[in-house]
Amino acid sequence: MTETARQPHTPPARGLSAPSWPLVMLVTGVMLLFDVVRVFLPSLITLYGRAGETAPESMGMYAALWFVLPFAAVPAARLASPRIVGAVGAVALAAARLCLQAADGGTPQLLLASAGVTAGLVFLYGCARTTAGTWVPAGLIGGLAGSSILHLALDRMDLVWRDGPLPWIAVVVLCAAFLWSVRLSPASPVPAPAAVWFAFGPMLLLAGMYCGAPAVLAQDTGQHSGQHGAPFTALAVVLQVAALCAAVVCAWTTSLGVRTPRSRWASWDLAAGLFLVAGVAAAEIGVQGLPALVTTVALGACAGAAGRQAGTAAESTGGRAGVAALGGMLVFLVGAFLYYAAFDTDLGFPNALVPVAVAVLVAVLVAVVAVRAGRRHRAAGIDGQAARRAPRRWVLIALPPALLTGLLTWQSPPATKAITGNEFTLVAYNIRMGFGLGGRLDLDRIAAWAATRRPDVVLMSEVDRGWLLNGGHDDLARIARGLGMRYYFAPAADRLWGDALLTNLPVAEIGSTRLGRHGYPTGAQAQSIVLKVGDHEVGIVNTHLQEPRGQAPEVAAIARRLAATSRPPGTGVAAPRPVIVAGDLNTTPSDPQMRVLEAAGLSDPLRALGDPPTSPADAPVRRIDHVLISDGLTAVAADAPRVPFSDHLPLVVRLRLD
Repeated sequence: MTETARQPHTPPARGLSAPSWPLVMLVTGVMLLFDVVRVFLPSLITLYGRAGETAPESMGMYAALWFVLPFAAVPAARLASPRIVGAVGAVALAAARLCLQAADGGTPQLLLASAGVTAGLVFLYGCARTTAGTWVPAGLIGGLAGSSILHLALDRMDLVWRDGPLPWIAVVVLCAAFLWSVRLSPASPVPAPAAVWFAFGPMLLLAGMYCGAPAVLAQDTGQHSGQHGAPFTALAVVLQVAALCAAVVCAWTTSLGVRTPRSRWASWDLAAGLFLVAGVAAAEIGVQGLPALVTTVALGACAGAAGRQAGTAAESTGGRAGVAALGGMLVFLVGAFLYYAAFDTDLGFPNALVPVAVAVLVAVLVAVVAVRAGRRHRAAGIDGQAARRAPRRWVLIALPPALLTGLLTWQSPPATKAITGNEFTLVAYNIRMGFGLGGRLDLDRIAAWAATRRPDVVLMSEVDRGWLLNGGHDDLARIARGLGMRYYFAPAADRLWGDALLTNLPVAEIGSTRLGRHGYPTGAQAQSIVLKVGDHEVGIVNTHLQEPRGQAPEVAAIARRLAATSRPPGTGVAAPRPVIVAGDLNTTPSDPQMRVLEAAGLSDPLRALGDPPTSPADAPVRRIDHVLISDGLTAVAADAPRVPFSDHLPLVVRLRLD
């Protein structure tokens, strides 16, 4: 970043000027920071501690350390210069990202991601002190949009979790472009106002939660039969990419005063803030589809609105802007911590209020900036100037990446397959959101291992469809693609976290019953399925008990209902339907709640087949994962393979219909 003489700041008259190195620097820098954050957050709950076991306060303090350390850049900038501080942060961010590509989980991954977050924040501090305000809104939103689009195009499994030369080449190119743009970006005497940089942290949180997550859009949180899921998911991806492109255009054009006369800016700015709050609130109460698109576009409009006064700022606000950038990232940390800690600790209020409050904060910032900008414009005598026309070619520019991303994520549903015999293989696995013992995302390894067991039915617990805390991955779609199976999702804790069944057997009935919390903060459900195995029906209850003492009787009642009489083909005699209750029941064979399930006609066949322990996976000493069966079923074989893809071991059971 080369120092330049102080001179009046004039925004470019139209479009991008060349060279646009500050814009490239911001876009690539935010993409790298977002990458590191998507590794840092899951590493925090799988490597530093274990979600549900480690005290949230301990994990919160560890995370806060790496968000507070960058404040040391403030005195460092006085001793050296903001340009040098920002460049050091940029080099450290790129180095951390490259090393993460080589890391194989464990403590190195945790420390590299932690240091990368600190480096990224130091880089933001330097940018806030030296980057021309005109570039900032589009650069920040462009980085969030670019990261989200790449995330979607990669089937929601980022480059950092992929092996081979191609991911390495892509990461090296991105880091090289970032460092080169840092070198060539000139410093500006009039950086963006503090409000813009403070808003970035809250916007990063909202973008991570609502942008680029097609599971929220695809009407896919209930069940997915494969017949309509693929078109809906692909359409959701196309619309989301188009919305991300529109957000970048909104940020760029509104920051330059395009679309409306300056006298109407305040009205549009307030509307953008209201749309943002409405979109987040609608998404949190369960409305699907449009809210995520509205939120995405509103983020771009708000970014442009927050940067509006950069064009008429009378003096440099770089010092305050740098501290504001770091303060905004603290808002990101506190918001993310409160929202996801609610699933392990009772906060005393609904966690849905957290993102709504963050959206309100952004809207208030936009309103304050709109009022200040209006006063500056009237004082300068430029209120009511004719507006420049917004570029209309952005639609043509957005269409190719939107369609290409949709094609890349298209998954044709497999056909149903009937079994002619009376035996089938069932796998029950708590996958811990796909993160193995080393803290790496192992979705493809889980699918590859499971395929070797040739399962007919796969039951999974702790399935994540897009939590920012876990990196925003769709575990279920990725594993289902690897196995070539249809999937059926049952939300539990919220619309993106729960249990799932994968099978290509004909499904006669499927549903989900929400279980009582009984004072436990994390929600649970019992997924009830009726499959056709040969000429027979088999009932399955797939669940993950969070409070076994209170929820076991509820599951027993569901098992009794599924066992209601059915008529085997060729007979006129009604007989009980065979039933399986399986999953992470958080209870051992000797616990009292197991007697409750046995009273419902269920037995534990694994006791006679080695009684294999399943937890913890690295040194199993107890079995809390179960496959319980009723009369009419016999377990032919069972084992708990020692695989490192979760903190639980899977159960593989071969069952025969009697």
